[in-house]
Amino acid sequence: MADVEPKVRRRAKAIPLPDQVALVLQGGGALGSYQGGVIEALSDAGIEPDWVAGISIGAINAAIVAGNPPERRVARLREFWDQTTSWLPSFPILPDDRVREFVHEWSAGFVALAGVPGFFGPRFVPPMLAVPGSCEALSFYDSTQLKGTLDRLVDWDLVNDGPVRLSVGAVDIESGNFRYFDSADERLDARHVMASGALPPGLPPVEIDGRWYWDGGLVSNTPLQHVLDHQREGMLVFQVDLFAAAADFPHTIMDVMAREKEIRFSSRTRQVTDQLMRLRTERELVRKVLAKLPDALRNDGDVRALTAMAAEQPVSLVHLIYRANAWEGGSRDYEFSHRTMREHWVAGQAAVEATMENAEIVAENVLTGRTAAFDLAR
Repeated sequence: MADVEPKVRRRAKAIPLPDQVALVLQGGGALGSYQGGVIEALSDAGIEPDWVAGISIGAINAAIVAGNPPERRVARLREFWDQTTSWLPSFPILPDDRVREFVHEWSAGFVALAGVPGFFGPRFVPPMLAVPGSCEALSFYDSTQLKGTLDRLVDWDLVNDGPVRLSVGAVDIESGNFRYFDSADERLDARHVMASGALPPGLPPVEIDGRWYWDGGLVSNTPLQHVLDHQREGMLVFQVDLFAAAADFPHTIMDVMAREKEIRFSSRTRQVTDQLMRLRTERELVRKVLAKLPDALRNDGDVRALTAMAAEQPVSLVHLIYRANAWEGGSRDYEFSHRTMREHWVAGQAAVEATMENAEIVAENVLTGRTAAFDLAR
């Protein structure tokens, strides 16, 4: 019998890659341009995902990645973000946080009044005056134009039949249950992505197979748990978070609004991450104890069941967290100005570059098959 050839390990420019690379994208509205910079920088480093999972704006970015070949992804992402930030005028600004904060809030106010091109726009009739139970009565904005944007930028046949798995999370309004729509299990289209980003009361719910859905961020703003629950091989995960858990004590009412959102959207992320990593540590201890059992006990039914429960594949979890500027207040997630979008994009690129400077730490973890979480860009 001929010897089986060893499996060739994939390698990016700075790091060996395990069997699967996943990109986990958090929700955060206008802050999602940070994820665009991360995706471009990872591509430049030779790191292409096998699986992209997203919530809300992360679902839109994820769909564009999964629905385009590698050579076209960044251009399509830029096209989306250029379109959504195209009609906000950019005024000259002084290098002063108070001036910049005023311009930032003015831009956000313009979005609240006029909407975002290719994404959502204000309703002609206020929801309070619409027919109860209609979509018009359930949201302040109409997101119909987002379907056209997604259909133009995303090849849905590639999403459903291509090499990159796509998962997006949404909440069933009536049951309150969280649900993931996954291309590994069903065919996805623009509705599933729009459902993941249907944040009330701004955007309307989306109907899929007779059920109505809202933004997945209402339950959990990160799809990390879904990815790790379905992990079947060694994995490198880049988790791109748009709200930092730790920040300075607030000094103004705008700081309070910003900090409230950071805590609300990051706490569940931190909880999920900490819980998953703790479970993996406990399972590793169980495996060590099981390895010490005598052979006579290995076939015991309870031992076999415990062995199966403790089995898992290693994961290297790399955090890439957006840390806001001093002038970004509570409206940062709906301030769609082109200037701010470009700054977020560059920040995402810088985070990946800083991580790659410490890539040997992740590389060692991948090669030795250990499980660990890293925040190397801080």
